[in-house]
Amino acid sequence: MAGELETRVLRKITWRIVPFIMLLYFVAFIDRVNVGFAALTMNKDIGLSASAYGFGAGIFFWGYFLFEVPSNLALDRFGARIWIARVMITWGLVSGAMAFVQGPVSFYVLRFLLGAAEAGFFPGIILYLSYWFPLRQRAAVTALFMAAAPLSTVLGSPLSGALLEMDGILGFRGWQWLFLIEALPAVLLGFVVLAYMTDRPEQARWLAGDERDWLVRTMNAEVASKAATASHSVWRGLADIRVLALALVYFGTSAGLYTLGVWAPQIIKQFGLLSFAVGFLNAVPPTIAVVVMIWWARHSDRTAERTWHVVLACVVAAVGLWLAGLSTSVAAVLAALTLVNVGISSSKPPLWSMPTMFLSGSAAAAGIATINSIGNLGGFVGPAMIGWIKDQTGSFNGGLYFVAGLLVISAVLTLLLSRSQAAKAAPATQF
Repeated sequence: MAGELETRVLRKITWRIVPFIMLLYFVAFIDRVNVGFAALTMNKDIGLSASAYGFGAGIFFWGYFLFEVPSNLALDRFGARIWIARVMITWGLVSGAMAFVQGPVSFYVLRFLLGAAEAGFFPGIILYLSYWFPLRQRAAVTALFMAAAPLSTVLGSPLSGALLEMDGILGFRGWQWLFLIEALPAVLLGFVVLAYMTDRPEQARWLAGDERDWLVRTMNAEVASKAATASHSVWRGLADIRVLALALVYFGTSAGLYTLGVWAPQIIKQFGLLSFAVGFLNAVPPTIAVVVMIWWARHSDRTAERTWHVVLACVVAAVGLWLAGLSTSVAAVLAALTLVNVGISSSKPPLWSMPTMFLSGSAAAAGIATINSIGNLGGFVGPAMIGWIKDQTGSFNGGLYFVAGLLVISAVLTLLLSRSQAAKAAPATQF
């Protein structure tokens, strides 16, 4: 009977929460990386060099970095419903304003403001999932949520390629239509969040009484079981050396992820393809990555193992980037980018299952935000270095090898952290 109740509750909360947050992240990720498609025509219009574009695309993460921890603490204090709605509405407005950039300076300013507006969304959702799902189910649920990122590329790439063809309608360039149209869903969904999202299990009137009682009891028991070993205060969460280590691991994976989002369309287009064709081809690698990512996360949950699931995924992504640098045909570069997509996407769910193994309460809010904010600076370093190296050498290769090196470092750091944790931590908090 208890097993039947658990199954019923988990099914209900999964169907209630996961598709909706996937939709939110889908829209968020499109607005975050649609600059990669806009750049196919925008860069020439507003006079951006490869290095200026890479710097501007990446400066998003400085805004993200500066406002991430305060934003996540605000979510923990005011509730996910109000704060996620605020995040979505403001980022939608800023993303739409990108249609009116006129040169490098306005491009830099709006990308920075977009990062500041979106700060807190991703770690806020990771924290939100820890309120609703027991640890043993969290990697698989996180994988479903994070599948929205590659799915946004799968569906968003052809859409973005098509929007670029609206060039000249009502006097706007295609890249301007891209920003305006793709920003609208974020604003509208912000108001939907206010009506739909539930902050905590205790408030879930859409669960039956026995279902709500079981979920509250289960999540409280999980928090209590970590009481002796977990960090709870904000400052403990910020100062925990494991938080810094995971942030550095995430740094490499973020460099890889945003190398794909910001540069993959241009890497594919260098073979002389039209923007519309680039959109469809760019959708192929993440389509495969979604399937592998979900399977890999479920395997991680089933085996209760996180370390090697992160390490092997990072190595696969690094190999893919190295092969992308060697590719001389569209087919070869697509195969290489598929490896990168699979590795990057598969590394993240088991990685994001680690922080809540040793953090809870305000420490979890601060720690998760710290990991995400510091780690996402890789999203600045990777794209910026690729742009700078391309300007210096005329090729993407050196930049791709650089990001591959960052992913190898992430794999090594994960192994070192795991060994250190195993040597001194209680079994319940080993990775």
